[in-house]
Amino acid sequence: MRLAIFASIFSLIGCVGLCSAYNFLMVLNSAGRSHFNVGHALAKGLVAKGHEITVVSVFPLKKPIPGYHDVDVPNVIKVMQGDIAALWQSIQKPLTEKLMDHYQMGFRITRGLFEDPNFQKLLVSNSTFDGVICESFYNDAHYGLAEHFKAPLIALSTGGALTFISDMVGSPAPPSFVPHIMLSFGDHMTFYERLVNVLFLAYERFLLDYYYLPKQAEIYREFFPHNKHNFYEMRRNASLVLINQHFSLGFPRPYAPNMIEVAGLHVDDNQKPLPPAIEKFINESNHGAIYFSMGSNLKSKDLPAEKIAEILQAFRGLKQRVLWKFELDDLPNKPDNVYISNWFPQTDILAHPNILAFITHGGMLSTTESIYLGKPVIGYPIFSDQFSNMAHAEQIGYGIKLDFQKLNSKDLRAAIERITSVRSYSERVQAISQRYRDQQQKPLDNAVFWVEHVVRHKGADYLKSAGQRLNWWQYHIVDVLAVISISVILTLTVLFWALWKLLSKLLNGKTKNIKEKQKRN
Repeated sequence: MRLAIFASIFSLIGCVGLCSAYNFLMVLNSAGRSHFNVGHALAKGLVAKGHEITVVSVFPLKKPIPGYHDVDVPNVIKVMQGDIAALWQSIQKPLTEKLMDHYQMGFRITRGLFEDPNFQKLLVSNSTFDGVICESFYNDAHYGLAEHFKAPLIALSTGGALTFISDMVGSPAPPSFVPHIMLSFGDHMTFYERLVNVLFLAYERFLLDYYYLPKQAEIYREFFPHNKHNFYEMRRNASLVLINQHFSLGFPRPYAPNMIEVAGLHVDDNQKPLPPAIEKFINESNHGAIYFSMGSNLKSKDLPAEKIAEILQAFRGLKQRVLWKFELDDLPNKPDNVYISNWFPQTDILAHPNILAFITHGGMLSTTESIYLGKPVIGYPIFSDQFSNMAHAEQIGYGIKLDFQKLNSKDLRAAIERITSVRSYSERVQAISQRYRDQQQKPLDNAVFWVEHVVRHKGADYLKSAGQRLNWWQYHIVDVLAVISISVILTLTVLFWALWKLLSKLLNGKTKNIKEKQKRN
């Protein structure tokens, strides 16, 4: 009897230990709504498990949630306004310049958050946290918050595993089959594509080590002068990285054990009723409807007039109806089969059975939602991972990638007619959707579990591979290969020298013998 009582007590104590409520700090440094949606979903998931969370963002809640505390940082919007406004023009820039633009934007965001008065108050407060969840978006100096608050660092990537994110946990990314997310390559690359991939990665590595990271280190030293770890030690001490990716949505690739795929954690299974006007428009589409949105950052109203005219020409005369996220109340020359609005409940619309396809920019959230809800896509990638996402969609057969710079009504019309008439597109995306949904637990539950796990085990150092603390030349054994190469070159040089001396000696001896014979004769 006593044994049973003691067993019950120990079981209860263990349960209490595992179910402890934690206090988290979440920093969402981007002014992009889509970035916020991912972090916000995780924050709500943690609150639902009984935890407290302080969320630093530019999107304070309109309706407060118990346990969810906002720190509004409007200065981030101020410093990012120019970057968001320039997104449409970025398509005209070469990749090398785009990468540099990303880094420069990162410097502005990083400093902009630190200098926000509300964030300054948080820094000097007596707040304590069990874990710091920091969005990873060109803001490496922010990771110093973990040491500042004496808590494990958990990074949240709303996109894929970029090089500077993979570095944090030493996650492998072989360039032979893992294309850079800014390139329109699949994982089965030709020799030329592999060559371009390696050269672009080398260019990125050079910029990271000699431009981006040193400048982030300066900001880190300025705002965390009392941190014991230097910048490079700090960023390689991450306990966990959550990435908004899944092998069924992108290309399969290896990861370190503390880099976890959680794509779709923002997707709500519970579809809500559509607004009456939108529902009526879709229901009355006898030949189905197309949904068109370029995401939260790219505004269709800012499109060049000639691009808008080409799009309207493509839609005019379609037997399908079109819902277009267009941020003005009036659109001259709009055909009757087109419905415009500055906002649409995207997942609820994509869930409607009359929606046949989704015209998108190819952002990670949009492609995730299209796959989850089984809708093929037509993509006009503009920046960042959108090119890789649409390359994947086209390679595996659930999407058509078009060139925004060459946007014309003929190509767009042909793509719409093809994707709505060729059954393989919808069949393919339905099959991928089934694979994506076939998971042990929902992405949000998985993300919450790993966050709790890391905090519960004081940073979970046992998840960190040795590669997490190696320099890139050590990681790729460049130093070892260099020694081997030099040794081989020296050995060959000595052998050739010895062979040359031997041949010279033999030739000299032969010449001497010939001369002696000539003298005797």
